[in-house]
Amino acid sequence: MTDTLKAEIDTSRLPPRIKRAEASAYLKQRHGLERTPGTLAKLACLGGGPAFRKVGARCVLYDIEELDRWATEIIGTPRRSTSEATAQT
Repeated sequence: MTDTLKAEIDTSRLPPRIKRAEASAYLKQRHGLERTPGTLAKLACLGGGPAFRKVGARCVLYDIEELDRWATEIIGTPRRSTSEATAQT
């Protein structure tokens, strides 16, 4: 294993909900998805991002399970060829 590969994240040590900056880091480390906190904020306004909870006027929290579900949806299924049809849902 190389230094660039991260160890598996122990989700039992994470709180059930995390802030946007933490969600950005989690997505990168756990799923390899690079989404900045700014991109997550934009997706929260325009749609297409992971579901979130609004706490007060400014605080946004993401459920770990929802981040995992969304990342899996974004990543899609493995393919053996670029000519394979894209799955439509």
